[in-house]
Amino acid sequence: MTEPPQFPDESSLLQALRAAPALFEIIAQANTAETEFHLQQRLRSEFPNELVRAALILRDLRQKAVSSKKFARADQMWFTPTGLEQSTAELVARHKAKRFAGPVWDYCCGIGGDSLALAERGEVHSVDLDPTMCLRTEWNAEVYGVRDYVHTVVADVTQLGRREGLLHIDPDRRPGGQQRMRRVEDCSPNLDVLRSLMSEFHGGAIKLSPASNFGGKFSNVEIELVSLHGECKEATVWFGELAGDQPFRATSLPSGETIAADPMSARADITSPRSFIYDPDPAIVRAGMLDVLAERLQLSRLDDAEEYLTGDQPLCSPWAQTFRVLEILPNNDREVRAACRRWEFASAEIKCRHLPIEVERVRRKLTLEGHRPGVLIFARVAGKATVFACERA
Repeated sequence: MTEPPQFPDESSLLQALRAAPALFEIIAQANTAETEFHLQQRLRSEFPNELVRAALILRDLRQKAVSSKKFARADQMWFTPTGLEQSTAELVARHKAKRFAGPVWDYCCGIGGDSLALAERGEVHSVDLDPTMCLRTEWNAEVYGVRDYVHTVVADVTQLGRREGLLHIDPDRRPGGQQRMRRVEDCSPNLDVLRSLMSEFHGGAIKLSPASNFGGKFSNVEIELVSLHGECKEATVWFGELAGDQPFRATSLPSGETIAADPMSARADITSPRSFIYDPDPAIVRAGMLDVLAERLQLSRLDDAEEYLTGDQPLCSPWAQTFRVLEILPNNDREVRAACRRWEFASAEIKCRHLPIEVERVRRKLTLEGHRPGVLIFARVAGKATVFACERA
């Protein structure tokens, strides 16, 4: 017989979970040799099934957040699977928060990733339609010591009457639990609502996926592409008084290096491969500023359809990984395999941006019996598929 639910709604379950620190202590102290099944059995002899299930899910989410290094205090925070996935990483949120001053409205706050950073600089009104998300935002604010500056509001942001000052909004990219949407028009709130909000607030930021179709959707804005540890995390649309004077910006974290420009202001040369190949930061690529970067670093491109750059000197820059070219090869399995033997590669990092390369198929055909780590870069050169046998510089 199924056990009847003991908690009428998710808010009640969350409150009970928060009031049961002993449950989390038992989980934390569990013997690593104990199976998950036996741990669950032991917990359910003392606590309701729903509470045990919720605690174990939260434990797993906290462990995932800790391993991803998304939040410094992840082991104490309150998450949902979607809330963790869509939340802004702490370093990215703090970078954005630097532009804000004074009271801020944080629409669609979720578990409060951005609210926490904004609250370090002033009052935040955190708004979400889901009351359990507002609860999590409050509790996460306590974890970070900013609870006095976070004021949650359970409301539909499209119906909220007060629209003044500065806004941060993170539209839902999975409305109704669907698969992740890449079109801004399909987010919730949708593009029309976002444009309306931009006209009502003095300024602010719209958080979008870097894979979304943000180009040409907004006027008089600055679009900032932000990467963290070499992965492009967010496209931030700055509007009103918070927008800069250039249409695009790329920022690399944690260094904080940033470049703002009009992508059409530069045109890099295309040359034959030189001594080094450079793999540009994805924020630069997504911002359309590859030619801008190439001009500033005095590099050239390999091909109009390629994003790898080439030059004569090793670089120490957050904007590009540097690879020394050992040999240039045709895209031929036998030639590539022979080069790996010739250069005594013990391992091969395989990099490719646009060529239809099956990485694992290539790896299976390699002979890697040497003593040095190698890199194989597959790229177009003058329209022809080419392989560079390289080492990291």
